[in-house]
Amino acid sequence: MASAVQAARLVSRKAHVLPGQLHVTELFFEVPKNHARPEAGTLKLFGRSVRKHERPVVPLSGSELASKEKLPYLVYLEGGPGFGNQDPQSHPLTEVALNRGYQVLYLDSRGTGLSTPINADTVLAQGGPQEQADYLKLFRANSIVRDLEAVRLCLTEDFDDDKKPWSIFGHSFGGFVGLTYLSKYPQGLREVFLTGGLAPIRRTADKVYAATYKKVTQRNVAYYKKYPEDVATVRHLAAHIESHPDGRIPLPSGGQLTAQLFLTLGLAFGGHGGLDEVHSLVLRLAADLDQFGRFTRGSLGALEARIPFDAHPIYALLHEAIYNRLARGAPATNWAALRVGQTLRQFGWLAAGGVTDFLRATAASEPLYFAGEMVYPFHLDPGSAELRPLRDAAEVLAAEDEWDEDLYDEAQLARNEVPVYALSYVDDMYVDFEFARETASLVRGIKVHETNGWYHDAVRSKSAEVLAAIFKLRDDDID
Repeated sequence: MASAVQAARLVSRKAHVLPGQLHVTELFFEVPKNHARPEAGTLKLFGRSVRKHERPVVPLSGSELASKEKLPYLVYLEGGPGFGNQDPQSHPLTEVALNRGYQVLYLDSRGTGLSTPINADTVLAQGGPQEQADYLKLFRANSIVRDLEAVRLCLTEDFDDDKKPWSIFGHSFGGFVGLTYLSKYPQGLREVFLTGGLAPIRRTADKVYAATYKKVTQRNVAYYKKYPEDVATVRHLAAHIESHPDGRIPLPSGGQLTAQLFLTLGLAFGGHGGLDEVHSLVLRLAADLDQFGRFTRGSLGALEARIPFDAHPIYALLHEAIYNRLARGAPATNWAALRVGQTLRQFGWLAAGGVTDFLRATAASEPLYFAGEMVYPFHLDPGSAELRPLRDAAEVLAAEDEWDEDLYDEAQLARNEVPVYALSYVDDMYVDFEFARETASLVRGIKVHETNGWYHDAVRSKSAEVLAAIFKLRDDDID
């Protein structure tokens, strides 16, 4: 069990009533930057607490109003790592949860959204590459769950004891965080919901990428089956990029487009409609070349929007680190996605000769495969003007083989008493299904709904069906 946590300090609270009868309270908290060393300074966390705004015929008494303010919390944990929350009125969980008697807390994890966000300037201010890497290591799941527990203690301080534990709903990386929470502070949890978030807790980064490249390959086959004309078009676009000096085209935000960066657009293949999104962008770029002989600013901007690392730096800097589950004894990730990809023929464009050598060595009828949820050094340099200054810190993180603590406690998961409900997707391109099933077997009492009907982003793109399915797991007893 993890060490005790001090309650967060609430520093700002502002309440609003939004259209749709939502009572939203904007909250800022202070928490230690390093929970193990509270004297090292603080970070701010931002969240929005949401409950129904009611206008009864007879005004509520003081005690009735107080009881409304003390409804049980359901906390949404966003995916990533590195993404903040969308507005509550736009989130599909809000209405469903409020109708079930919760109030909902959308808390931006440290470093994301409005919670002391990570950017190049704040990281560079820490000192040299080692100091920068040490700072970034404070933004992993173990720190996130301490923040959550600190905020829980703050918000529920005057709740009755039976209402102090709260429920969490973790999507994707948010589910990884949920498993860390179960490992370290189960006493703070009433129930846990996970969608696409059963972390591969017994697998190294190399094993994870070996599995996910197989799923990415399947999605590429599906893409070129649906859009066979794109075999020639994608090769043509890649060759055009390679024909520029140093194989680079300036991007509107200051980064540099390379053919390899272009081939990371397959990140979208893991979501509903992702094949069509990539085709639409390929079509747009090809139309630019046909009409102007170059890519227009609008098209380059649209391409940049599909590669989210500039706006979400943690996603690039700490993505492989989420698979470092052990404090010691596990190998460094050492750019695992790149190393594993270089061994696969279909992704030969990742090898030293790059895309040009791959095009020369393969027939015109052979497709160029897009990569999926993988982070490569060229995402940072030359791909991103924001992340380029942090390349040295990223190298330190990639070589790191000692972390502050384990992310999961298998012994605690094996004796778990918190109800856990999970949706697991057979065709998940980001979280391998077999590894997810392995993890589920380690959590005592978990109920899992496995399906091949949805992709990883279903909580957003198929929200009504997904939310109905996961709450059905809670509502329906087997016996």
